[in-house]
Amino acid sequence: MSAADLVFPFQIDFLQVAFLAGLLIAVPCALLSCFLVLKGWSLMGDAVSHAVLPGIVLAYAAGLPLALGAFAAGLFCAAGSGFLKNNSRIRQDTAMGVAFAGMFALGIVLHAKVRSGLHIDHILFGDLLGLVPGDLLEISLIVLPVLLFVLLSWRSLLLHSFDGVQARVSGLPVRFLHYGLLAALSAAIVASMQAVGIILVVALLIAPGATAFLLTRSFGRMLVVASVVAAFASTLGIYLSVLLDSAPAPTVVLVMSAGWILALLFGHRAPREVEEAAGS
Repeated sequence: MSAADLVFPFQIDFLQVAFLAGLLIAVPCALLSCFLVLKGWSLMGDAVSHAVLPGIVLAYAAGLPLALGAFAAGLFCAAGSGFLKNNSRIRQDTAMGVAFAGMFALGIVLHAKVRSGLHIDHILFGDLLGLVPGDLLEISLIVLPVLLFVLLSWRSLLLHSFDGVQARVSGLPVRFLHYGLLAALSAAIVASMQAVGIILVVALLIAPGATAFLLTRSFGRMLVVASVVAAFASTLGIYLSVLLDSAPAPTVVLVMSAGWILALLFGHRAPREVEEAAGS
């Protein structure tokens, strides 16, 4: 294989859009994944990603933006599972499992009933190579508030993730942080929906943070490493999908999974106290 063959994926217009879209969604998802890993909210990302399907279908039927319906449905699922946890004997993981399965099933039924023009495979697994420059603008407008929220509030979110009681005693706006994180999670899923689909986005919300956790000893470095891992995996995955003639989104997920396995084998993550992580 010649050098020209190796660089040609970066010279094709629709692949350039795919590379940029991958980077735009990889970084905010990676930042959020650090908090989800620390809070034990990995299932929350799974729940919200599956729960957006009925919102997408209903938004299509009502002639509304699909992103709006997906965001509303995801936030409803996250808030609803929290309400059940606080007002019943049901554990939150149980509530989330029932909620996301029920809403995902509802979305499938609605999709068949409405007979929309939405291609279910594109919703579930994304269509990274079908994105156009206009989609990049939409993704950017969604992920920018997520990035600003995380970058401006990461220290408060860190304390809230480790010890919600201490965060409340310290005078932090715990309710704002809680629902702000849920809203950021829902927005990141909406932004990633077109590119990787509502199923594979779970990997973007878990693998970078899990990998960085194994490789770093401070939370500040964890955020940086997770972002670098996600950006690298996204670019390499799309590149390999072209060379191997495979689907890009699953290939990106495989690269991220391989990175996590390597970190698991060769990383030396030692436990640290909250104060050391917060002071990084």
